[in-house]
Amino acid sequence: MNELPERRRARVLPEKPLRSAVGMLGFLVVLWAIELVDLLLPTLRLDGAGIEPRDVDGLDGILWAPLLHFGFGHLIANSVPLFVLGWLLLSGGVRQFLGVTAVVWLVAGAGTWLVADGGTTHAGASGVVFGWMVFLLLRGFVQRSAGQIVVALVLFFYWGGMLWGVLPGQPNVSWEGHLFGALGGLLAALLLARRSRPRSGRLNG
Repeated sequence: MNELPERRRARVLPEKPLRSAVGMLGFLVVLWAIELVDLLLPTLRLDGAGIEPRDVDGLDGILWAPLLHFGFGHLIANSVPLFVLGWLLLSGGVRQFLGVTAVVWLVAGAGTWLVADGGTTHAGASGVVFGWMVFLLLRGFVQRSAGQIVVALVLFFYWGGMLWGVLPGQPNVSWEGHLFGALGGLLAALLLARRSRPRSGRLNG
């Protein structure tokens, strides 16, 4: 009799924690290097390459916006959650990390481009932060992993207040990027749920 393959146990922490930490640090180094160039060479106006809502010329900002920040204070605010959430996301493997990030990145950018006020420019990695956060809050329930649910509860206790950032009202804050980043995380979790759904199969005896 051929048995169906056993379902892979969901990991709580990255399989290679140090390598994952180095990878996230590398990503942060890139963001800090971009902001340093923007500071030293202001004529480049890198921030101007962000998302410009409903402007065709601003469509490419969907790709660049998460890499750009309005000053080091903006970048510092995003750096710690980017590192922690990204490191935890890597517990699902590099493939899951890239897939979730791509969904969040595109949904956050496209949603902001469609609904944000015209004449504004949106940049920053906070949309990615919100997407990763929502995905990690839901992943444990999707994969029925007690360990991942515990991690989600800790994240919600520590950073759950950030989710209020999806609501309008804070001046100079792209709530649209936060909202659609969170929706991107939800979509990624739903896609994971669909992929994780057990398939029916036959046993050959």
